[in-house]
Amino acid sequence: MKIKQEHVIESICNALQYISYYHAPDFIRSMTDAYDKETHQSAKNAIAQILINSKMAALGQRPMCQDTGIINIFVEVGMNIIWEADLSLEDMINKGVRCAYTNPENPLRASIVEDPLFARVNTKDNTPAVIHMKVVKGSKIDFIVAAKGCGSENKAKFAVLKPDDSLADWVLRTVPTMGAGWCPPGLIGIGVGGTAEKAMLLAKLSLMDPIDISEISEKINPTNIEKLRLELFDKINNLGIGAQGLGGLTTVLDVKIKDYPTHSASQPVAMIPNCAATRHLHFSMDGSGVAELPEVDLSVYPDLEMDYSHHKKINLSTLTREQMGDWNIGDTLLLTGTIITGRDAAHKRLKKMFDNDEGLPKGVDFDNKFIYYVGPVDAVGDEVIGPAGPTTATRMDCFSDMMLEKTGILGMIGKAERGEATIKSIKKHKASYLIAVGGAAYLISKSIKKAKKIAFEDMGMEAIYELEVKDMPVTVAVDSEGHNIHSIFQNIQTLPTKV
Repeated sequence: MKIKQEHVIESICNALQYISYYHAPDFIRSMTDAYDKETHQSAKNAIAQILINSKMAALGQRPMCQDTGIINIFVEVGMNIIWEADLSLEDMINKGVRCAYTNPENPLRASIVEDPLFARVNTKDNTPAVIHMKVVKGSKIDFIVAAKGCGSENKAKFAVLKPDDSLADWVLRTVPTMGAGWCPPGLIGIGVGGTAEKAMLLAKLSLMDPIDISEISEKINPTNIEKLRLELFDKINNLGIGAQGLGGLTTVLDVKIKDYPTHSASQPVAMIPNCAATRHLHFSMDGSGVAELPEVDLSVYPDLEMDYSHHKKINLSTLTREQMGDWNIGDTLLLTGTIITGRDAAHKRLKKMFDNDEGLPKGVDFDNKFIYYVGPVDAVGDEVIGPAGPTTATRMDCFSDMMLEKTGILGMIGKAERGEATIKSIKKHKASYLIAVGGAAYLISKSIKKAKKIAFEDMGMEAIYELEVKDMPVTVAVDSEGHNIHSIFQNIQTLPTKV
């Protein structure tokens, strides 16, 4: 049977749409187990938001995360395949990506830029994909299609250890350096052996395997690698990083390890995390038509509702720095009022305007407002805005003092930890840093009641928006006295309380 070009394109397109709003059942079950056993309230609340968001995305068929990822494709091509095509397989795949990301019923955020060293111009359709091909025996083609968010991808680590160095020691030293920007709970993928690029590829490929750590723990005779996985699973979770870096019992849902023969003088190791928006799908094509995707059983989702009874309601229209002085790290808030958005490229352009004494763009007023680090998905139908979860705030650290000094903002909203200099600047300006839950983008978007682009519209998802929010859930991560929730939980200290 022949593999038809149009069937490959449609299969890739369908798979990418599918994984934008459906988590795999193994992930939902593992997250539900983590929720059930979690005793730390902030972490439990974060896991609940991720699970509720996942179900909402599945029902609404809208992206679970605003970062709809850089596409990773693993392909095994049978040697006996007969093609009915005039495009290369790479071009077919990229046409499928283009189809998925420009679907008018569920447009996915275009995040890929070409000329990465200089102009960094958005390709506008999320192409090209990162493709790994392998020729194997047989008459079918096997695909693994994944959308990898860069909050987690940016935390990839690599080292060349000595042959007798301990992999476990390296992992346990390195995981805390990744911070919370990879949106735990998630998976850790580890590749060992081969060469530098092979170890990285093994680590990425390991993340495509099902979550099976519970089954491994019940084996009577686990292999050496399985024993190492169990050891690392327990020790990483005992670090106390927890969901979103808020502390608690679950940082990882599984630890995956793949190895490959290597040089006797070398031990290359790579580690890549997968975030709470873990998205991948496996399918095969044998010439019989477009790939059939798995049926979705919505009963796998737990019956959860958000409990906001302990959240403080905050009116942003009347909020003062003096009132923020009463906030403690770990406080959960519901924000109502106006916030202004801005990400990396917007901050860079603002800096250039300040350097040239041009001031702020016309219509942009940050004074006494919070800036939200977000690049939303485009709205569809009657939506005000598409999924709009936070991006990693650490990337904006180099601009934080400028924004606090020159714009009059009260503070920032993002995800993950801030650097030492930014925390000092927050304390100096009596500002605050709040975190929203990474991996809860669709849920968060429902608290946005109005959205308007007010500057830099040419930058697409990097444009500056003015948002009107009602009861947007956030947690105080750095208060006006410079107390920092992430460093405190990672060092397993006691929360300070103002008196």
